[in-house]
Amino acid sequence: MLQTWTVIPSCPPLVRRRCHACGSERFRPSGKFRVNANHKLLDVWLLALCVACDQTAKLTVMERTPVRSIRPDLLDRLHHDDPSLTAELLQDPAVQHRNRFSLDWEGAWRLDTGGPDHRHLPVLDVSVRFAARIPVRPARLIAEGCDLSRAEVERLIAEQKIVAAIRLNARISGDFTFTLKR
Repeated sequence: MLQTWTVIPSCPPLVRRRCHACGSERFRPSGKFRVNANHKLLDVWLLALCVACDQTAKLTVMERTPVRSIRPDLLDRLHHDDPSLTAELLQDPAVQHRNRFSLDWEGAWRLDTGGPDHRHLPVLDVSVRFAARIPVRPARLIAEGCDLSRAEVERLIAEQKIVAAIRLNARISGDFTFTLKR
């Protein structure tokens, strides 16, 4: 029987970007937007705070965008500091590229296995789904989901008792399946 595991964000990830004030490499998103109007053009920034010195950084979301080209529901979400919009924009590759940052997901996700009833099965077929693009090593997910050590998972991979169509030691952020034979 195919089990489904889900990798779920538990909190917003940290933003990896250098602080101009103290040199720290991490910012936490504040969840607030700054919207500035210049006649019929809008600038929108997502605010982030340095974890070391609380210096504010503005991550550009829109620049000199005509007001009429912005959907009214999006504009409303920006004005009301919608937390789900913050999560969407942090994961948007265009926003990341424009602002030269990456995300630090360490400690910001959890694995939902649906319960411990699968741990004693002789053959375990698992489909792993990602609720967000969270880069993680599949071997780490297998170790956490099956309550094994990472060394034990590495041994099972070497013995070909864990089989998958992907590399299990490289970071991925997309859905995959694997089979564990005990």
